[in-house]
Amino acid sequence: MRTISDRARGLGTENAFVVLKEALERIAAGKDVKNFCIGQPDFVTPDHIRLAAVRALIEGKTGYTPSAGIPELRAAVAQAMRRTRGLEVLPSDVVVGCGAKPFIGYVVQTVTDPGAGHEVIFPVPGFPIYESQVRAQGAVPVPIPLRERNGFHLDPDELAAAISPRTRLVILNSPHNPTGSVMDLRRLEAIAAVLRRHEQVWIFSDEPYAALVYEHEHASIATLPGMVERTVVVDGASKTYAMPGWRVGWAINRALAPVLERWVTNTDSCAPHLCQWAAVEALNTSQAPTALMRSSFQRRRDLVIDGLNEISGVICRRSEGAFYAWPNVTDLCRRVSAADSEALRVRLLREADVALLSDIHFGPRIPGEGQHLRLSFAASIADLEEGLRRIERFARATRRQLRAPAGSEAALGAGAVVGSGA
Repeated sequence: MRTISDRARGLGTENAFVVLKEALERIAAGKDVKNFCIGQPDFVTPDHIRLAAVRALIEGKTGYTPSAGIPELRAAVAQAMRRTRGLEVLPSDVVVGCGAKPFIGYVVQTVTDPGAGHEVIFPVPGFPIYESQVRAQGAVPVPIPLRERNGFHLDPDELAAAISPRTRLVILNSPHNPTGSVMDLRRLEAIAAVLRRHEQVWIFSDEPYAALVYEHEHASIATLPGMVERTVVVDGASKTYAMPGWRVGWAINRALAPVLERWVTNTDSCAPHLCQWAAVEALNTSQAPTALMRSSFQRRRDLVIDGLNEISGVICRRSEGAFYAWPNVTDLCRRVSAADSEALRVRLLREADVALLSDIHFGPRIPGEGQHLRLSFAASIADLEEGLRRIERFARATRRQLRAPAGSEAALGAGAVVGSGA
């Protein structure tokens, strides 16, 4: 009998797309779903960037490019690293790929050997593809908790305790998906102090939300003494320039660039040619559209965080970056008799037509940390306001229904209110 591999059977996924499918099915059935589950800007790619792609298409730039990317884009990325992070890198240090995501697998494959017991430390909650790729490449996943009492920041002492002689890679993500936390230079220096004691450890610094920091400047661990040589800085066009579907990202590290280039050759050959020229335009011209997008996201963040904190049973820290809210819904689950955040997530979709993600979509729950949901505020103000009203109405009506005696008019009325949110 023909079978598939254990690796394929165990391959993880990104549940944002699973929930998105559920939401789209309800929309196709005529439901008015407010969709806050997917992590992409709701802005259209700026005109001048799209026109650059049209020019590239007209000029016949439709063939293969060097696997590491066209020289113009590698040079533009190097210049952007100097401008945005103060990093002095060469164009030859840059490798372009089909988005930033493939570099997770490429780097894990580059610094670990399957079956050798090599360990990769990654944050939980965190982007689910971290663990998925670590397991798929035959390395050992070592989750490290981001605790609410620490503002969802990595604890240097817990990092020190997690590192072993088998550790080969530590994944950092700031601004952070899903919590919106941001590590400043002081926190990064504390982490770097730990890592300097372990020369065998590489760093994967996942920075696709670097342009979306609200109260202070973005900081990269690669700027700290002794860190640039061992850090792979990963970024891309998706979040900064509203280009998620263009699939252009990049990784920067002098020592590993030749190996990462070979991984691109072995997989995608190269990023789409005309999309690379669009990314050149995005990086080399005015950054005003990004600044406007960031200001819009900050206004939406304030609306969402304030609105969530007005709902009984919900507590939400103010996101420092990215475009996510990570509300603690432990008390709300209790109030509406939801078994956990995933049960609450399902009910909000089916009973209130609000699509969110639950904490289990970002790794195993941390004992003692309660229940959380992720809400992407990359949506219109009108949709966010209506979504908040629906969540509040669901919470209020469900509590009233649970309190009412069975069969009473109040119970029937509450059920009708909940149903009307669908």
